[in-house]
Amino acid sequence: MTTYTDQGAQDTRSGFGAGLTELGRTNPNVVALCADLIGSLKMDQFIAENPERFFQIGIAEANMMGIAAGLTIGGKIPFTGTFANFSTGRVYDQIRQSIAYSGKNVKICASHAGITLGEDGATHQILEDIGLMKMLPGMTVINTCDFNQTKAATLAIAEHQGPVYLRFGRPKVANFTPVDQQFEIGKGICLSEGTDVTLVATGHLVWEALEAAKELHEKGISAEVINIHTIKPLDEEIIIKSVQKTGCIVTAEEHNYLGGLGESVARTLSQHAPTPQEFVATQDTFGESGTPAQLMEKYGLNATAISLAAQKVIQRK
Repeated sequence: MTTYTDQGAQDTRSGFGAGLTELGRTNPNVVALCADLIGSLKMDQFIAENPERFFQIGIAEANMMGIAAGLTIGGKIPFTGTFANFSTGRVYDQIRQSIAYSGKNVKICASHAGITLGEDGATHQILEDIGLMKMLPGMTVINTCDFNQTKAATLAIAEHQGPVYLRFGRPKVANFTPVDQQFEIGKGICLSEGTDVTLVATGHLVWEALEAAKELHEKGISAEVINIHTIKPLDEEIIIKSVQKTGCIVTAEEHNYLGGLGESVARTLSQHAPTPQEFVATQDTFGESGTPAQLMEKYGLNATAISLAAQKVIQRK
């Protein structure tokens, strides 16, 4: 099996900040907007270097989406920044009507997604945002796994024409993907080949899937691990090809099992390759306060949960 090394834990939101800073130096059309969370979104360096291309909107997220939509008309590429909860749930009508309906070239960049936001609790931990955004016609939905991939995705979406939802997180997590990677929207990545079970993961759960593959290897089980960073459009080909070899699949995500990656995969399998599937995700529930590690364990979003789900689904083949 292929092994990966953590290059040193970093938060994915800092990957976004690094990517935005680079865009500020290379793409004069990129502008940034924030809803009073500059530090949390790691926008400081971009602002320091490009003060005339930054707009502090304040705690007025709906207004921020409307302004971003308007900026595209003049050829600008706006990157909006706030927490995932405020980037989607609070402003869904504005995104639908002002951005998605007319295909505006807005990049909705959402930090502090999922339960790993931690101590701020359920009111800030959105677990349904992927479902909300993937249902919007024309919306691209990306959920990156580490610092390096988030930086690469930030650079890539600036070149993509059309609305994008880029989802990332607060805590420091393993940074294991290549520094110089080329991010290809809509193209999954096979991280480790296997023959007994397919592990398809997104976001923070990708590293956990790799750790689960190690646990399974020790039990004599060969797991194929696939990083699905783009949930929409979904790379159906890589998933179908894998399950035709392994015969079963586990999907893992820091999101409600309703409406997320797992359901997109299930739809693909039902249409093209019916396959036993287990879901590692939150089970139609809100979160609560706690450290990220505590919450990941309580809600069954870690390597142990993925390993157990894999052993379960293998029995269903």
